[in-house]
Amino acid sequence: MMIGLTGGVGSGKSTVAALFERAGIAVVDTDAIAQQLTAPGGSALAAIARQFGSDFVGDKDGLKRAKMRERVFADEAARDMLEAILHPLIQAHVEQALPGIRGPYGIIVVPLLFEKMTYRRIVQRALVVDCSVATQIARITKRPGLTRTLAEAIVAAQIPRRIRLQLADDLISNENDLAGLGAVVLALHQQYAGDA
Repeated sequence: MMIGLTGGVGSGKSTVAALFERAGIAVVDTDAIAQQLTAPGGSALAAIARQFGSDFVGDKDGLKRAKMRERVFADEAARDMLEAILHPLIQAHVEQALPGIRGPYGIIVVPLLFEKMTYRRIVQRALVVDCSVATQIARITKRPGLTRTLAEAIVAAQIPRRIRLQLADDLISNENDLAGLGAVVLALHQQYAGDA
């Protein structure tokens, strides 16, 4: 059984994924794959440079993330172009990883699980990590180079929270209690292992 782990930006998906990994569950993280594809020497860089210009790609740093973030969250067409480059490559990596997953179930972290429905044929359940929009904004603006305006644009570009909650098979509320979060993940781990 494959679980699609999703949630809004700043909701705590990475923290939840790490807790599942500590329980011995294989995790495939599409954000980590995107980082590899856009790191120095990454296979997406040439296409990104062709589409957006070489000033978005540096020899030492790979993708100039801050510059690209500013562009794509100010211009929906640019975001669509970037996603058209990255998403097929990311999905190919996910498909390659699936046969190697052992154990009762696996986790695929997909921030845009509901926006990009192609993953719904791979996952049997959607696990949403949720927090309030105010908490999302507060967490995002602690990251280097992210202003409140940009944080709000990133949140607005994602599927609305209420729809994400409606589409969830399982839900983890993640406001601030790390100990409580661990207990919820353990309970879900036991449920998923029993259902697999």
